[in-house]
Amino acid sequence: MAGRNPWGGSSGDDDSDRGPGGEPDTVPAGDGGKPKNPWLPGSEPAGQGSPDGRTPGRRASNIEDIFRARQRRGGGGGPTQFPRAPGGRSWTPYIIAAVVLLWLFLSSVHQINAKEQGIVTTAGKYTRTLNPGLHLTLPWPIQSVSDMDVTSIRRDNIPDGTEEKLMLTGDQNLVDLSYLVRWNIKDLKLYSFQLAEPDETVREVAEAAMRASVAEVKLDDALSGAGRAQIEQAVRARMQQLLDAYRSGVAVQGVEIKKADPPTRVIDAFKEVLAAQQDAQSDINRARAWAEQVTARAEGEAEAFNQVYSEYRLAPEVTRRRMYYETMERVLSQTPKTIVEADGVVPYLPLPEASRRRSGGGDTAPSAATSGASTPSRGPAANGNNAAGGQ
Repeated sequence: MAGRNPWGGSSGDDDSDRGPGGEPDTVPAGDGGKPKNPWLPGSEPAGQGSPDGRTPGRRASNIEDIFRARQRRGGGGGPTQFPRAPGGRSWTPYIIAAVVLLWLFLSSVHQINAKEQGIVTTAGKYTRTLNPGLHLTLPWPIQSVSDMDVTSIRRDNIPDGTEEKLMLTGDQNLVDLSYLVRWNIKDLKLYSFQLAEPDETVREVAEAAMRASVAEVKLDDALSGAGRAQIEQAVRARMQQLLDAYRSGVAVQGVEIKKADPPTRVIDAFKEVLAAQQDAQSDINRARAWAEQVTARAEGEAEAFNQVYSEYRLAPEVTRRRMYYETMERVLSQTPKTIVEADGVVPYLPLPEASRRRSGGGDTAPSAATSGASTPSRGPAANGNNAAGGQ
């Protein structure tokens, strides 16, 4: 028994007209039924059946015939169509008109933010500048708008990363500098059309200005705080002058030196030299302070002498006696004393020595006057000698 053709064709046996259940693949047309096989049409025109004529309505194995049969089953005999607008017209013109209107709206209406400005170009040429707000232009590609932030401050770190940036100072020394440049756009038209690469131009101008300013100062000035401030101001002025000459439309807001160190290969020796210089400066400062103290004391003594001399010229005798009394008071206040009455001599009591020991002065040798008065003297002459020695 020959095998069954899956596309419904006959292989020469009557059993090929039956399906898997033994029933015919097609239902007679007079029964009003539909084919069980969804791939088979309900009817075929005469003469398009199988060659033997026993199986009318069979499909051919050609893929084009399959799709042609499916189109006939759809009822229209042609391709699938879109729904039509009222009145039987097509939706295509309406869709095209809506796309055109949307394109006109999106390419003609522009919203510029508060920190931005817009450049309008007509066929690639500058037309006008748009300020913040809502604006209308001709649609693209007739006119195009490019907006850019012109208010925010931009920052450029030079150099990028941790690489060295060596520069030559005025005293033929090398210094490793890293600095920050702050700038913004002051004229968007010049910034957009005057320079090919404005951002790179700003970096190159900053480096040129920094090298020129560092070459005017010594190494110590470049490393000190006051010297850095001077360099920063000079770099900013030079940068603005060059950028204005280029008509770049850029405003330099400031330059900040973040690091100023000697080269890495000599940094240890440089630190030793710097430490020695700091020690020398400390000694110089101490010497100056001592000299100022001595000078102030000498000036004070000279002023006191002048005052005494002016008083002496007015009353010489009174001034001389007063100076004598003050001098004796200053000297005798620091000297141990023993006072002996002239009429009679009494045993010596070491009262000054005891008071000195109580105050923590320690053991001291008795003075000449004390040793002379420790032994009772006899006679008037002895009394006079003791009195003179005590005084």
